[in-house]
Amino acid sequence: MTHSITIRRPDDWHLHLRDGAMLHGILPETARHFARAIVMPNLVPPVVTFADARAYHARIMAALPAGMAFEPLMVLYLTETTDPDDVAAAAASGLVKSVKLYPAGATTNSYSGVRDFDKVRPVLEKMAQIGLPLCVHGEVTTHEVDIFDREAVFIDTVLDPMRRATPGLRVVMEHITTSQGVDYARAGGPDLAATITTHHLIINRNHILAGGIKPHYYCLPVAKRESHRLALRAAATSGDATFFLGTDSAPHVDALKEMACGCAGCFTATNTMPLLAHVFEEEGALNQLEAFASRNGPAFYRLPVNEGTMTLTKGGPAQWPEKILTEAGPVTVFNPGFPVHWHVDG
Repeated sequence: MTHSITIRRPDDWHLHLRDGAMLHGILPETARHFARAIVMPNLVPPVVTFADARAYHARIMAALPAGMAFEPLMVLYLTETTDPDDVAAAAASGLVKSVKLYPAGATTNSYSGVRDFDKVRPVLEKMAQIGLPLCVHGEVTTHEVDIFDREAVFIDTVLDPMRRATPGLRVVMEHITTSQGVDYARAGGPDLAATITTHHLIINRNHILAGGIKPHYYCLPVAKRESHRLALRAAATSGDATFFLGTDSAPHVDALKEMACGCAGCFTATNTMPLLAHVFEEEGALNQLEAFASRNGPAFYRLPVNEGTMTLTKGGPAQWPEKILTEAGPVTVFNPGFPVHWHVDG
């Protein structure tokens, strides 16, 4: 039985840090374990231009506690008026590593997103030319499509046509939640990858709905059937370079989660690595944890693997705070609902 595993220091390829008091409160939870993170741009107002990204990067670095080493990888929010030349300048600077596509209305602070995909075609073509990845929130938003079917319909009606129309466009399917997403990503070739969250490896839709509504398990894309969760586990633990970690850790204060129309998002920055060790051990795949958390993401983004290492050790029950107390308010840490015995050393 394995009681200790050492891997290269991991990265998070999909993270929400927010801004202001929330940023200051939750940034240490990521920086403690992760060397780098793709930082989502859906602030209010969103991070649309290169100038916006520079300013947000400066605020993140100012909030980083002394003695912590962390590199935020910046992302531009794609709108129908995004300037292709500004995107190219942002990419050339090395500060911006991707552009984020939100279908308008798909998730938190996505209302500035894309409605008419023809209007963003010049940006996508420029991105294909320079090799800048497009990160995609892959759900349609039309009311006639069931919320549990929105990812599969997006693949068929938006993502696949978009990729066919823009050869060479490098795409990350973020937070996939379905077996259809797994299958499409796996068959997509070297220009397509997919991130998988920690919580979607652990919960299915019963965790949200059975026995009463559990607001801290509600996220978008929403968790699906058990068969889909098992498909995600198989993909994440396979070692396939297509798949890598993107936690989509998304802090909301409890008052906004625990209300009649609560916000979507699970906050997993604090305990992702022990939870992943638990999941990978259950699947008999601890030897693939480094690929998923530390190697496959840098390979797709054409970045070096981190030089530092992380050691996880199995022992007594792991403990972490129930809530992170920020000046914006308390944020509940994701509770897997079972004991975890893996710990990050140091």
